[in-house]
This record gives sequence, C-alpha cells and structure tokens, in this order.
Amino acid sequence: MGTTAGTTAGTTPGKTPPAGGGWREGDPEGRRRWLRGALPGLPLRIAYETWGTLNADRSNAVLVEHALTGDSHVAGPAEPGHPTPGWWDALVGPGKALDTDRWFVVAPNVLGGCQGTTGPWETAPDGLPWGARFPRVSVRDQVAAEALLADALGIREWAAVVGGSMGGMRALEWAVTWPDRVRSLMVLAAPAACSADQIALGCAQLHALRLDPVAGMGLARRIAHLSYRTGAELEARFGRRVQDDGRYAVESYLDHQADKLLRRFDPESYAVLTEAMNGHDVGRGRGGVRAALARVTARTVIAGIDSDRLFPLAQQEELAEGIAGADGVRVVASPYGHDAFLLEVEQVAALLRELLLEVGSPR
Repeated sequence: MGTTAGTTAGTTPGKTPPAGGGWREGDPEGRRRWLRGALPGLPLRIAYETWGTLNADRSNAVLVEHALTGDSHVAGPAEPGHPTPGWWDALVGPGKALDTDRWFVVAPNVLGGCQGTTGPWETAPDGLPWGARFPRVSVRDQVAAEALLADALGIREWAAVVGGSMGGMRALEWAVTWPDRVRSLMVLAAPAACSADQIALGCAQLHALRLDPVAGMGLARRIAHLSYRTGAELEARFGRRVQDDGRYAVESYLDHQADKLLRRFDPESYAVLTEAMNGHDVGRGRGGVRAALARVTARTVIAGIDSDRLFPLAQQEELAEGIAGADGVRVVASPYGHDAFLLEVEQVAALLRELLLEVGSPR
C-alpha cells in the first residue's frame, strides 16, 4: 500500500483527491508539544496538547483519548497547524465539564496516527518513510506509548481517563493494564472486544485501502460513515431526493464526508488504526474479558448511545456488568447514532461532571 494518488474512482465526480492529509515535518506545530522515546523496535515521537495547569502533587491530570480520525486537538479553534476546531471544544476549558481551572487535561495523538505522533509518514531507521512497512500496532501498544508520556510528565496516577469509540478502547485498556494509575474512568460507545460484525466492517475498509490507498480511503470512509449515523436520520435528512447533477442527496453527503477526510488524514494511518481497532480485545492474554474487567479498580462511568449501530448498548452493558466500580450503563439518547459521542455535548458534559464529581477535588 502506497500513499501516492492512483485512480480517482469513487471520489466526488470531477474532483481529484489529494494524496492524503495529516501533519508533516515543516508544517506549523500549532499547540503541539513533543516527547521522544522508544518502544521495542520502534523509535517514538508523541505529539500531545495540554490545557490547564498541573498542580504541585500532580494529582489533577485528566487523559482524553481521541477516536479513529481524531487527534490531540481536543479544544481550540482551527489555526495554523490545526485545520479543524477542537473535536470536544465545548467540553474543555474554564468552567466547562473538563474545567481547566481545576484539571490539567492531556491529549496525545495516537501511535500510528498522522498528526505528529510516530506513524507511517515518519522516517524509518533506514531513512525512508515507513509507509506500508509500518509495524502493526495494537491498542495495548498505543497505551504503552501513552504511559511513556505520563512518566515523562511525572504523572503517576490519572485523576480520570476518558474516551469515546476507539478512544474508549484505549481508556479501558489503561484501567485494565495499570489499575493503580487510573483513579476514575469513562468509556463511551466502546466495547470490551470488537465483534465479528465490527471486524468484518473494518476488513471491508481495509480491502478498499489495499486496492488503492487514496480512492480506497474515500470508499472506506463512506462505509464507516454509514455505521456512524442511523438509517432514520439519513431518511429524514435526504430521503430519495436527487440533485441537479443526478446524484442522490445521500450519495453527495457521503462524497462530501470522503473528500473532507482525504484532505486531513493519511490512508496508511487509517489502515494502521483500523487494524488496531479490529484487534481490540481487553481479555487477550488475561484469561478472557471477564477476568480482565475484574482488574479495574477505578470509579467508572460506562455510557452508550441508544441508536448506536456500530458499538451497540449490549457491549457497554457487558462492560458495566464486569467492572466492579461501574453503576450500570448511562444511556445517551440521540438520533445520530455512534457520532453522538461527538455531537451530544450536553449529555456528554453531564457524564463528565458526574465522573469528576465522584473523583472529588484534586489532591
């Protein structure tokens, strides 16, 4: 799999997509900070952003984990180095749910991503870009990289680790791998392990990428986006309406989503992260899911979305049943499906306030 443009089939008619987006050396750094280190066999650079102030005993740190095509820019405007506004901008800042007058919020770009952290566009030890040679990484590997960041910041214990979707997978992995380093946990719209149905959906996207990286990512995004929203919402918004150019309105909508992602994300990173999600299984090597969840000691809020057809509520119910510190499942009511973890900011804010209220004041 390469990152040069091939056929434009499957992209918006009349448009030629770029060869993939993402942060590159020489681009504006924006709010990014940097950590260099290493994992076994892999030189490592982590891009991350912070908000608020770390207190004297380093007890007020909150780790925010982004989803598949997210990044470290959780809050703040679009600006040089950050082509889009913060994806949880309404939730992070003074007086907001993640109140930066109280909490020190940390958000790293994930290992294998394309916004500054080591990934396929990075230079390998032989002086060439990793590209398709980039090693396969797991959610557990990604969390191991984040542990190096926590160590470098002097954070022995997170006051909270929170995330939705793929970010929820990493948040859960943190609490299982290092129970003594996570005081509270919020997992939103994520499973203990990806099911056969979810793996199949990811594999279809990976096959599209392997046929043609750029046009394939456009197709992969179309496939994925259908799992992010609901049939009822698409019917209400678009129905069978046909545009003047002959395309169905819903087709045009999916084309638009594909084009947007092609301009800000790297196809190789999309493949690496999709493979990591497919491999997510918190019980692997730990005696199964039940045994793994029993390791969690954090005060826990598990939340799901009532219309989520990607990671349905039954998977969050499994988490809540297996984690002693959880008190049932909090349900986000939304017509928007899986994307509600980004869109239903008032409901998500209430969940975060509940979590942090239970944590109490920073020590």
